[in-house]
Amino acid sequence: MTAIDDVLAGARIPTTPRESFDVGAALRRLAADAAGPAARPTADMVRAAQAGQRLSVVCRWILNRPDAAHHVDRLAQEPDALQDDRHLDVDGALVFACLLYLTDHRESAQFWWQLAAGAGHRAAAYCLHLHHLALGESREARHWLHEVTDDIVDSDAPDSAFLATLEAVATYVRKTGSSRTCAPTGGLEMEVDRLATTKTDSCIIVRRPDQRLADRLHDFTRR
Repeated sequence: MTAIDDVLAGARIPTTPRESFDVGAALRRLAADAAGPAARPTADMVRAAQAGQRLSVVCRWILNRPDAAHHVDRLAQEPDALQDDRHLDVDGALVFACLLYLTDHRESAQFWWQLAAGAGHRAAAYCLHLHHLALGESREARHWLHEVTDDIVDSDAPDSAFLATLEAVATYVRKTGSSRTCAPTGGLEMEVDRLATTKTDSCIIVRRPDQRLADRLHDFTRR
């Protein structure tokens, strides 16, 4: 062997045999790295998820009320002039917003909740509080919670104990389920989607529900 061969032999990088590489172990290490501290949910993420779950429970409860379809029926028969609150059934706006939320039209739901809350409906303001909390929008969530609990104008405003009880009930229903609060059926979803296809230049459903949707909601609540 020449001197050059000796130098090259000494410079060779030792390698392990190909068959000694443990693919399974490598994948497990990658999975462990992915599940490290960076992947764990933060307190804000947990709070947002819980708010979204509570809002879904509240929306289902409102949609399943015996008078829900009646209010949507009234909303459908009123003039389609949203600028005039005198011709707005605020309870119908609340029910319609909850239906929109449960059928994944979240921005449209926010629009109708704001209409109802602007007319003084505290349940709509509470829905907006949970909605913004679920989106991580703390400032907006605090604003709407203040609208719910402000007792300067209304001495009958719900206090913190009432809200705590409501959230406890929502948590219980979410964990145990309830046959009394059904989610919207496919027929209701189809009617909402039909309204969505007739939107104008806005991505939000601003037109009132029509009689066809109101009739479908009557069928839903009777069942």
